[in-house]
Amino acid sequence: MSRRPLAPDTPHSLSDLADGARRWPVLDGIPYLRTGREEVVERALAALDDGRVADAAAVLLADNDDWWDQPPPPADELAAAYAAAADPGTTLRDAAAALGLGRVGDYFLHRDHDPSGLAVTALVATHPPAGRPVVDLACGAGHLLRRLVAEPGECAGVTGIDIVFAKLWLARRFVLPTDAAVRLVCADLRSSWPVTDDGDAWVSCHDTLYFLDDPADVLRRAADLAGPRGAVLAAHCHNADHPLGAAGHPRRPEEWAAMLPGAATYAEEELTAAALAARPAGPAVGKDLDGTEAVALALDRAAAPPQESLLRPAPGARLHPNPLYRDGAREWPNARWGAEYGERAAAYLPERLPELDHDLDHDEAVRRRVLVDLPGRW
Repeated sequence: MSRRPLAPDTPHSLSDLADGARRWPVLDGIPYLRTGREEVVERALAALDDGRVADAAAVLLADNDDWWDQPPPPADELAAAYAAAADPGTTLRDAAAALGLGRVGDYFLHRDHDPSGLAVTALVATHPPAGRPVVDLACGAGHLLRRLVAEPGECAGVTGIDIVFAKLWLARRFVLPTDAAVRLVCADLRSSWPVTDDGDAWVSCHDTLYFLDDPADVLRRAADLAGPRGAVLAAHCHNADHPLGAAGHPRRPEEWAAMLPGAATYAEEELTAAALAARPAGPAVGKDLDGTEAVALALDRAAAPPQESLLRPAPGARLHPNPLYRDGAREWPNARWGAEYGERAAAYLPERLPELDHDLDHDEAVRRRVLVDLPGRW
């Protein structure tokens, strides 16, 4: 992708208007700007130009990242899944299953209340946007963006970028509020980023850097984008010295810290504990990171104070029993989820769904994520 500005050339595509030689498809307001996918771009544009929107959706929804090891569902099933999203009765669970997302779908369904998701919550509350523009790199299905846009005055513009179109589509159709002013873009962090330098930005990138061959490059560019009073946050960077850090390309804690000079470092376990206690997190001291599963980094050049309200449900949120309880019993969504998160999640989720005001008061039920704020179409 060139660095020249893109503008609409049709209602469903963008083009470099300098020569019109390169076009990119746009579906449900989400531009597909992923490089190295020329065939995907051509097939999606051909379908959109012919008015075959569902066929274009099938092409884009089938595309995944290089780590995914499962084949996509047949094109007719993906087209049907796209059409079904127009039915208000279709849920996030239905859509994730129809897209063939498997264990990744389970991860998104429970992202807000798994231990790593809680760690992100605490890191963000400890180093909040504080009114700055938000750029969430590898934003997935938009869970963090959903919480930030619900907090009054927290963001001055919100952009989410991810390499997988299907995740952004789930964010747009099922996770984010329908009136949320969030710009979603499908792009590869290893290529140029489709963002402009509009001032001091708050840039986040969670659960992703250990997948990349050159995470230092992403952090360097994020620091440049942040500007002199911006911030860069990166949670869940796998520790190569921990048994659960084997996935992807893990590094040792000091290697992660060296990629973002001046950043505070946090142990994931401390971040999760801070979220459950509804308090700001404490940075790592001495050998605190030696045994952590994952490292988090936070560089805030404006030193914004913690925003503890981000540790609680959004204002006016309707709370539901945690969906990890089925028929009153705690049950992990799959064996892999249980192996990665189960031991730590069991520390705050009782084995049986407690009876409120008898076994557990309301405030504690909220803190321990027995009661949670779910997207409206969960």
